[in-house]
Amino acid sequence: MSFIEEIKNRARKNIKTVVLPEATDIRILEATSTILKEGFANIVLLGDKEEILKKAEENGFDLTKATIINPLQSEKYEEYVNAFYELRKEKGLDYEKAKELIKDTVYYGMMMVKQGDCDGLVSGAIHSTADTLRPALQILKTAPNTKLVSAFFMMIVPNCEFGDNGTFVFADCGLNSYPTEEELSEIAISSAKSFTQLTGKKAKVAMLSYSSYGSAKSDATKKVINATNLVKEKAKDIIVDGELQLDAAIIPKVASKKAPNSPVAGYANTLVFPNLDAGNIGYKLVQRLAKAEAYGPLCQGIAKPVNDLSRGCSASDIVGVVAITAVQAVL
Repeated sequence: MSFIEEIKNRARKNIKTVVLPEATDIRILEATSTILKEGFANIVLLGDKEEILKKAEENGFDLTKATIINPLQSEKYEEYVNAFYELRKEKGLDYEKAKELIKDTVYYGMMMVKQGDCDGLVSGAIHSTADTLRPALQILKTAPNTKLVSAFFMMIVPNCEFGDNGTFVFADCGLNSYPTEEELSEIAISSAKSFTQLTGKKAKVAMLSYSSYGSAKSDATKKVINATNLVKEKAKDIIVDGELQLDAAIIPKVASKKAPNSPVAGYANTLVFPNLDAGNIGYKLVQRLAKAEAYGPLCQGIAKPVNDLSRGCSASDIVGVVAITAVQAVL
């Protein structure tokens, strides 16, 4: 059984409700139709009901089991405005601005999650990452004992012997541009937890660099080494090593030469990239050239499940991210 089918089966055991604030996008409607047919989550769509149903009918999508809410006509609108205002008034938010922001479907959706009317949110098909995460951090805030919100991809590489039979976490591929060594350590800790939560397997974390075990020396390699040491100090239960080149991290024969006796080298399933350039380029190379499934950017460190989408996502990608969000809502 594939990774995403296992995730869907887990979601079916405890049905959660996920809100999709981008219901004007045809990919969202196609994904909703599939999700409801497969029965692993309840879906709330936000937007003009007449427009949404018209688009669905024109394209043959069945939305009869979906809940469709127009924020401007919702009986919860005033409740959400008042709750949002109370959350943000000390930050300088005035009531009229609160009323305006809650008209936005992403803000409205975040309030649904905050107030317990939905269990998670998926956005990003037409919104930027910033437009998804800004309201998430304003309304939901960070999870307890979390210092940094970061983004990862679940990468499922077909016919692959590396990682966990082709399953990897890649991080950070969507949020933190040039993380400090402290931030890299937090990304690694969150990513290890995410891998274990979603696969049930032990994470083996490789802190990636262009150097393995001192084969090159620079400020960049020192940062990765220091970040690795911080992970070991802060989370002694995590299996982590670095600095490691990508081939040393995932290929046993290379690891035996470049990083002998490493607890991770050759068998890493959780890859922490040194910066956003490397992470974003890396996941897209694997997605396009290896024809891998890439689910994300998935967010870690927010108090409740909120996940981003690539604006180039397909309806199938959205289905997968919603399934993952539903499972995260159970954990």
